[in-house]
Amino acid sequence: MAEPSTADYIFKIVLTGDSGVGKSNLLSRFTRNEFSLESRSTIGVEFSTKEVQVDGKTIKVQIWDTAGQERFMAITKAYYRNALGALVVFDILKAPTFQNLDQWYNEVRANAGIDCCIILVGNKLDQRHIRAVLSEDAKNYADARNIQYIETSALDATNVEQAFRTLIADIYRHWAARMDSMKDETNANKQPNPSQIIQPGPSKTNYAQNTNSCCGSY
Repeated sequence: MAEPSTADYIFKIVLTGDSGVGKSNLLSRFTRNEFSLESRSTIGVEFSTKEVQVDGKTIKVQIWDTAGQERFMAITKAYYRNALGALVVFDILKAPTFQNLDQWYNEVRANAGIDCCIILVGNKLDQRHIRAVLSEDAKNYADARNIQYIETSALDATNVEQAFRTLIADIYRHWAARMDSMKDETNANKQPNPSQIIQPGPSKTNYAQNTNSCCGSY
């Protein structure tokens, strides 16, 4: 029998983007510090977890790696629900993966909501000398949607930790204050959850229609 989590918060985030952009290797690099040149395309959805510290709080992150192939779209849409954050990934070496970003960005917004924090990730920075997508173009795309842009390399680990931790910190800043406020209000009338675990999500709140994206660009 699994031991109960001691995390203060549980955040669900998703990785999305075209097939072959390196989502699975970004996930394995962040969670296990591993990279595989023989990584195969994800079938459906894969799942991993990691605990991180933010402002003295323990946050358990549930990370869902979604398949980029069109034939899995019906399956993966359901996994966006209740996601508090998303890394939308493209391959800086392949222009079509950048041109297809609207599909993935819109999928997140349609299924996870306006409140879902999003960071745009340009992967495979280790091969920047043959890049097909300029940093300026990607930054302009992100700025137009009020989200951040980070370039990474899963192969040599450049900015991978930063990308995930920036997203997690953005989620924490966006959700923690309002969830703690809601908890304080309910504690006056009933006992708090002994586990102290909060798992907020768009389907459990009414914020989606009333707020802007939490992740401003800088």
